Amino acid sequence: MSAGTTADTLVIGGGLVGAAVAWGLARQGEKVILIDEGDVALRASRGNFGLVWVQSKGSGMHDYARWTRRSADLWPDFAGQLAEDSGVSPDYHKPGGLHFCLSEEEMDEVRALNDRMHNVNGALGYGAEMLDRKQLDELMPGLGPDVVGGSYGKHDGHANPLLLLRGLHAALARRGGRYASDARAETIEPDGTGYRVTTPKDVFRGAKVVLAAGHGNSALAPQLDLDIPLRPEKGQILVTERAAPLLTMPTHLLRQTDEGTIMMGDSHEDTGYSTRSGSPVMSQIARNAIRCFPALANLRLVRSWAAVRILTPDGAPIYQQSDAHPGVFSLNCHSGVTLAGAHALALAPMIAAGALAPEMAAFSAGRFHGQTH
Repeated sequence: MSAGTTADTLVIGGGLVGAAVAWGLARQGEKVILIDEGDVALRASRGNFGLVWVQSKGSGMHDYARWTRRSADLWPDFAGQLAEDSGVSPDYHKPGGLHFCLSEEEMDEVRALNDRMHNVNGALGYGAEMLDRKQLDELMPGLGPDVVGGSYGKHDGHANPLLLLRGLHAALARRGGRYASDARAETIEPDGTGYRVTTPKDVFRGAKVVLAAGHGNSALAPQLDLDIPLRPEKGQILVTERAAPLLTMPTHLLRQTDEGTIMMGDSHEDTGYSTRSGSPVMSQIARNAIRCFPALANLRLVRSWAAVRILTPDGAPIYQQSDAHPGVFSLNCHSGVTLAGAHALALAPMIAAGALAPEMAAFSAGRFHGQTH
């Protein structure tokens, strides 16, 4: 077997989760091969909205709330180190973020959510506060009359997911990692003291294996005696032509990119693995955006797309290490942009050391089976 097909760790899946962990492992001095199916994969990373978002994350799982906040706190250093390694800036900004409420009922729901999160993490830990319409106008001029108030999260921000993915791949290469493209992992088998991953063109071997293939993990995990329950959820995004600066910060419904385009989203559809855009949902996204900012009605839409989120039954990540196969890890989550900082700078060092830290036990798939490991 050639030296180009052996590594300390084989990471399967070249999207944001796999690439962030692969770069993080390379930063730890590991020899890494990132094995990727290529553009035929259900690439959630390229359909990502780009938020680095703390608000609302982990309302049903307190460890997830704390993990999200940890990642948001790591993002400034993460972005700087990534740009230094790759020469690519992910266009990260942290001005805070807004969740608009279009009814008093929604205001009550968001207020109740914030209260619950404050009870868990403290008001400073969660960092979100309710704003009335007057306070919103001071932060974000140009709002429509349907916006009654909202929530401001000081830890929120946004980045360019395409530049982030490009930067992670470039940074991995500069750290000596290999990217194996058009390499769909078909079988994973124990091989001596490590593991053998077979693709249509090559056979790779590594002491450790990280499954970060999104929905592809559903087929790969059982080969290593792991039960990882996942479900797909489609989200759609609309993009306008470039416009003069309109948004002072990102929101849960729309954000303005560095290039001036405005992205609109926040849809949730149970349509299996379909990535086809649908007019009814697109129309609803546009209507909600215009309700928030009437000036958007004057802009042309230039692009739209759909992508499939990777969701667990409770929406929180599954980070699982195998008891039966030491050195095997399965990473499963959405919010690949938000969690990129933690994946590269906190999770990767654990994997390099060969075991997840005790603090990660809550993220085990065992929680769906009454176990913690």
